Amino acid sequence: MALLVLDIGGTSVKYAIWENEGLLEKAEMVTPSTWDEMKRQFRNLKVSFTERYEIEGVAISSPGAVNQEKGIIEGSSAVPYIHYFPIFQEWSKVFECPIAVENDANCAALAEVWNGAGKGLQTVLFVVVGSGIGGAVIVDGKIWRGKHLFGGEFGYMLLTDNGTFSELGTAVHMAKRVAKRKNLHESQLSGKQVFELAEQGDPIAQEEVEAFYHYLALGIYNLQYSFDPEKIIIGGGVSSKEDLIPQLNIKLEEIVKKVGIAPFIPEITLCKYKNDANLIGAVRHYQMSNQT
Repeated sequence: MALLVLDIGGTSVKYAIWENEGLLEKAEMVTPSTWDEMKRQFRNLKVSFTERYEIEGVAISSPGAVNQEKGIIEGSSAVPYIHYFPIFQEWSKVFECPIAVENDANCAALAEVWNGAGKGLQTVLFVVVGSGIGGAVIVDGKIWRGKHLFGGEFGYMLLTDNGTFSELGTAVHMAKRVAKRKNLHESQLSGKQVFELAEQGDPIAQEEVEAFYHYLALGIYNLQYSFDPEKIIIGGGVSSKEDLIPQLNIKLEEIVKKVGIAPFIPEITLCKYKNDANLIGAVRHYQMSNQT
């Protein structure tokens, strides 16, 4: 028996078959522009794989606030047509088999706790550092969603009077600040380029890189002393930066020394599964949802 696994994103939909404890036939398609087009393409995908696999169900990683009780996707995302209607029911009709849907950051966290960087742990925070900051909260090995389904929306946290974690703790916004200071259009600089400029001795880039590390560490510190997890796992594009953890540990040590009463430094690590995390986590959510 196999699962069809889908990871819906704003620009592409990744998909694969899960069989024998692994992902097979990984590929992706351009995200459909309409709901009708999505239904058609997803149905065709299922039919094509059914020729080679005995598919028992479909596991879906989705953007937005996934309301399991109502069977709808609340909030907003880069795929606006999937929100605020009985989409679980509609997908069940499209695929003609059991489905399970979970938020993409929650899926990534489940993957890491299942067999990744958080394996064997019960309480974990997963922090996704991309164009903004999101994530997930794992308590007793399960997703903690919160009253308003905002569990893990760490990016809303204020780190200054008017600066959010998303604005101050991401390489994307760091690059925008450097571009503004250099009178460039924000599209002319990426986070990777700013890191390279800093290594070459550019003073503006160095200042902003220092600020990025400081605020990312500050947000992590606040999360640690709010939730006190066993480990904080970092995902997102910046997790590919080799010296990220050492640099953050330096800043965390500085923060802990300033606070004085803080007795330990948060334990942070990089995610294991990278681009496959959402797919693997969707499988894990499906399994948990169908346990008897």
